[in-house]
Amino acid sequence: MARGSFQLIILVFLFQLLDFKIFKIAYYKQNLHSICRQNEKKVLITFKEALTDPSGRLASWHGEDCCRWNGVSCDNRTGYVIEIKLQNPYPNSFNGDGFIYELGGEVSPSLLDLKYLNHLDLSMNNFGGARIPDFLGSMSKLRYLNLSSASFGGQIPPNLGKLSELEYLDLSYYYNETVGNGLKWISELHLFQCQQVSLPTSFSSVNFTSLSVLDLSYNDFNSTIPEWLFNLNSLKRLDLKSNNLYGVLPDALANLTSLEELDLSHNFNIEGKLPRKLGKLCNLQKLVLANNRVDGDIMEFMDGLSECSNNRLETLDLGFNELTGNLPNSLGRLKNLLYLRLWHNSFQGSIPETIGNLSSLRELYLSCNQMSGKIPVSFGELVSLYAVNMSENMWEGVITEAHLKNLSSLRILSIGQLRPNVSVVFNISSDWMPSFKLVYIKIQACQLGPNFPRWFRNQTKLKTIILNYARITDVIPDWFLNMGLELEELDVAHNQLSGKIPNSLCFSLGSNVDLSSNFFEGPLPLWSTNVTSLYLRDNLFSGPISSNIGIAMPSLIELDITRNNLNGTIPLSIGYLIGLTTLVISNNHLSGSSPQFWEKTPLFRSLNFLKFLSLSNNNLSGEVPSSLGNCTQLRRLDIGDNQFSGKIPVWIGENMPSLLIICLRNNSFTGNIPSEICRLSILHILDISKNNLSGFIPHCVGNLSGFQKVFTFRMAEYGEGLRLITKGGIFRYLSVQQNLVNSMDLSGNNLSGEIPSEFANLFRLETLNLSMNHLSGQIPPAFGKLTWLETLDLSKNQLSGPIPTTLVSLTFLNHLNLSYNKLSGKIPSGNQFQTLIDPSIYMGNDALCGFPLSVECDGEISPLPAQNNWDIDDKNDLEKVWLFSFVGLGFLTGFWAICGSLILKKQWRDAYFKFVERVAARNCVYFA
Repeated sequence: MARGSFQLIILVFLFQLLDFKIFKIAYYKQNLHSICRQNEKKVLITFKEALTDPSGRLASWHGEDCCRWNGVSCDNRTGYVIEIKLQNPYPNSFNGDGFIYELGGEVSPSLLDLKYLNHLDLSMNNFGGARIPDFLGSMSKLRYLNLSSASFGGQIPPNLGKLSELEYLDLSYYYNETVGNGLKWISELHLFQCQQVSLPTSFSSVNFTSLSVLDLSYNDFNSTIPEWLFNLNSLKRLDLKSNNLYGVLPDALANLTSLEELDLSHNFNIEGKLPRKLGKLCNLQKLVLANNRVDGDIMEFMDGLSECSNNRLETLDLGFNELTGNLPNSLGRLKNLLYLRLWHNSFQGSIPETIGNLSSLRELYLSCNQMSGKIPVSFGELVSLYAVNMSENMWEGVITEAHLKNLSSLRILSIGQLRPNVSVVFNISSDWMPSFKLVYIKIQACQLGPNFPRWFRNQTKLKTIILNYARITDVIPDWFLNMGLELEELDVAHNQLSGKIPNSLCFSLGSNVDLSSNFFEGPLPLWSTNVTSLYLRDNLFSGPISSNIGIAMPSLIELDITRNNLNGTIPLSIGYLIGLTTLVISNNHLSGSSPQFWEKTPLFRSLNFLKFLSLSNNNLSGEVPSSLGNCTQLRRLDIGDNQFSGKIPVWIGENMPSLLIICLRNNSFTGNIPSEICRLSILHILDISKNNLSGFIPHCVGNLSGFQKVFTFRMAEYGEGLRLITKGGIFRYLSVQQNLVNSMDLSGNNLSGEIPSEFANLFRLETLNLSMNHLSGQIPPAFGKLTWLETLDLSKNQLSGPIPTTLVSLTFLNHLNLSYNKLSGKIPSGNQFQTLIDPSIYMGNDALCGFPLSVECDGEISPLPAQNNWDIDDKNDLEKVWLFSFVGLGFLTGFWAICGSLILKKQWRDAYFKFVERVAARNCVYFA
């Protein structure tokens, strides 16, 4: 027993001793790095004093142990400083607390005394354009040097090439035009967004023997891909995206046999066919050639990719090019593919059945091509698929549960086209529950209805729902309203949905709602404060607009409730929508005179961002409020077909320089046309017809330069469609069509005086209507310069004199009306006037004559019949007799030579008719 106790005591002692030694070893191991060398501590202090540190990031740089200072690391064994990491932790300079965290000042040459420093990171700071210190090229132990986004400038020191152990150099966002030579042993070179403008075509003095990563992206190189790149045999990653490179894709890229990543995207002018040899780089994991002009058939290239027995390709991005052809079956051999982006090309044909072999595929983008055919059932085998976009193609056939059954990872689904012709049908059982949980669904021009899709019942993570032209003839079901979705976008436009819309739908901040072109009824819905775009046009909503709409939905930026059955007045609370850019309330039954409509608080006092305003085709009255003049960014002003009165405000021309469209038609405006309108330099649609305007047409009309030139950019959207009178009828132009129209309509007023010849300056004018006024004088001959004119209506005025012969040169003119004036003389002939043969064009002008009127002009000789219109003298008569004689003799000789022989010789006759029968039979088969 005593012996056992003694052994136990010895054992405890040994454990304690062992534990003490372990603790001692751990203590020394932990504190060995803290042995700061005093000479290197002084170096760091000198380095710190040369820097500016407004936020005190280097406040810990005091005390004896420099190895514990922030950003400083020492060798655990020797205590030498080996790393200085002073990257700015807040790249945007501020951390929200008002402090500037960027270091600046100078980089002290005292760093040369840190003999074992191998890692220096000064990135994301601000050295105010100072040159990179030359002495850095003498720090022979450096393996890592990061000076990116540190605002260094000037020439890069050539002696950086002496850093024989340097493996990583990052000079991204460096502002200079040349790169130093001699970096023979470097393995990574990053010159991202350095504003480099020249990429040498010859780089013989540089021997990047060990270079594995070369990043020259986001520069401004304006050259072809240089040949010296093709000699970098160790290169694994080459990034040249977002430059100005041009020229044909070189076959020599295939020489880079070690290449794993190649990115030439966003150069826009790289062209030519995809080199087949490029597909034989079997180490490639990422190939990005998007946003260029690469063309040709993809099949041969894709076949080349698939020939690698151990294909490693994970990313293939060829989007936004000009590629053609069908996707081959060999696509199914790229079994490591994660991302396949082929959108915005001209591919044809269907998706190959082998697509189901790509079990690792996460993203598939095929949108905006010319593909067609049925979606293969094997598509349902893409178990890893997260996002698919196949929209804007010409798919057909039926999609069933089999196409979707195994897509448990699917979150984003987009299929269909903007065109309303439906060719794809979803035939899915009402009780089917998919295994996926979609976040985004976009189905356009596919038959999803007639019922609202019940398989949405378990899609509880939906954020975006777009179902256009889906042939849904249903109400929005209660189960959908009770799902508790918080949507970012709800777009079910162009269906046949009906019923009332409850206010219980929930939307997240910045959401868009489009319920247009359905049969929804009842009052306008009022949703949460988060909705920014609300489109309810072309429905059956009725009743007044809620008086507190501007308070209930203060985030609204776009509001379109046109073509409904709304009545009452426009609520003043709309004036609280300070961010509103689009307000379209046309084609309703709104009313109100000026005092009741605008009252004391001007509706437009705070709508400074308004760009599109349309109140047309209502019963609004009163004068246009002066507060509308505050909307200085307005591009479309459409208040036509109302009962507005007073004068056209001069501030329209003074305060609204961005106006593209003015439509004041069919109101009760009086007074003159203000000359200030001539200041609107980009105006290209002006309709002030059917008012009570008087006075002269201002001669400054020729200054409207929007009718004189082609704009390279106009707003693609103008809000709703626009009705214009042109070509003798009323045409409704869609919003995207209006940027193609140049029209001026001043008809149906009391304008007087002569037509200004300055109209001739508007040579891109397409429609000019001055009819139903009291204009006098002659038609300006200068109108012959309006070479783009398609419609000219000057009818029902008091114009006199002849029709200018210069109008004959208007080769696009297809609608002309000069009726009911006092014109005289002969109607011009030739060119386009030969097609204007309707006499009603000229009726009511008693002094006009000539074709197509039945009135002949004085002194004009009527044309003789064609058969009597020969002026043949005796000599010509004799020549024609001989001519007809020889022609007749030749005909008789040929006729009897052929027909006579067939009549006389039966064998020839039989052979001839058999030949005729064979030809006839062949033709019948061919046409059948």
